[in-house]
Amino acid sequence: MKSSVNPRSAGPGYGAFVISLDFELHWGVRDHERPNGPYGANLLGARKAIPRLLELFERYGISATWAIVGFLFARSREERRKFEPALRPCYYDQSLDAYAEPIGNGEDDDPLHFAPSLIDQIQRCPQQEIATHTFSHHYCREPGQTVDTFRADLNSAIAIAAERGIQFRSIIFPRNQVNPEYTQAVLDAGITCYRGSEHGWMHRGITRRERTLGLRVARVADTYIDISGNRIARWNEILEPSGLCNVRASRFLWPYRPGLKRLEEKRLKRMIDQVRLAALEDGIFHIWFHPHNFGVHLEQNLRVLETILQEFAFARERYGMRSLSMDTVARMVREGFRLSTVQDENTVPPTAQKESVPA
Repeated sequence: MKSSVNPRSAGPGYGAFVISLDFELHWGVRDHERPNGPYGANLLGARKAIPRLLELFERYGISATWAIVGFLFARSREERRKFEPALRPCYYDQSLDAYAEPIGNGEDDDPLHFAPSLIDQIQRCPQQEIATHTFSHHYCREPGQTVDTFRADLNSAIAIAAERGIQFRSIIFPRNQVNPEYTQAVLDAGITCYRGSEHGWMHRGITRRERTLGLRVARVADTYIDISGNRIARWNEILEPSGLCNVRASRFLWPYRPGLKRLEEKRLKRMIDQVRLAALEDGIFHIWFHPHNFGVHLEQNLRVLETILQEFAFARERYGMRSLSMDTVARMVREGFRLSTVQDENTVPPTAQKESVPA
């Protein structure tokens, strides 16, 4: 048994398991993938993956943060136009201009650019936080955009979500392009936390020009080999001087790769070890991915994720670890851990108790 309070964490006396998802469909890859290109199977497959992910989260009592591109909320082309900002980013690289992307009339004829039915499913699933991924997948460090275009974009995202009774408390910046100069705009919008990049030079948020093959290889290699070190975040690292909370990412959950099948056990072990370490040291382990990462090889990807969730379920039962959304982590820190109980995020479903397995 561990002590009730770990001085290294300066937190509530238990570890947290955080999952965030960047829900973007084609909007997240449109500058380098065509809707009808080879990656289209992943994008369409995300529509099958999301209901399966929600089933898994509900079974294990998982609170997840879904950062959703505002365009996906629209039920029609006309509704999207209603919320479009008058001020838009003028990227020097015009391939980044999402407004130039041809779209259909709605979800029925264009399932890669509209997703209101999937958002409805997420809303109905217990313990899920809906966050913003900006309105147009706005890139905050690309040349040609400004803090004013970001404000306008964020206001549009807030407005279209409000139509469905959603108020954002968290933001995930597209491609993790965190721009410190935009902190006040985020706070002014009523958003209190964001997801910072993982530790390690290869994981920093980069512009399109900075994206190289070497960087991508380094990111993949770090999945199997310990290049960037310990990924556990500490509670006393969350709150920044500005008042914004950085619920930093720990590790990206790379999709299953048949060509690297022999290394799957090593990849999974590194994830499980980090969950266990966070539970033992009252730290925070935060994994993230995109639903379209599960778009192909769905069963293999779900099997990997479920194994990680089983480790968390064991840590919850043995060490008191909790599954928390980004917003809940931020609220706990900002309120000095006066939230003695976390509403709706600590219920352990009977199925999770039965299915949890010891390490």
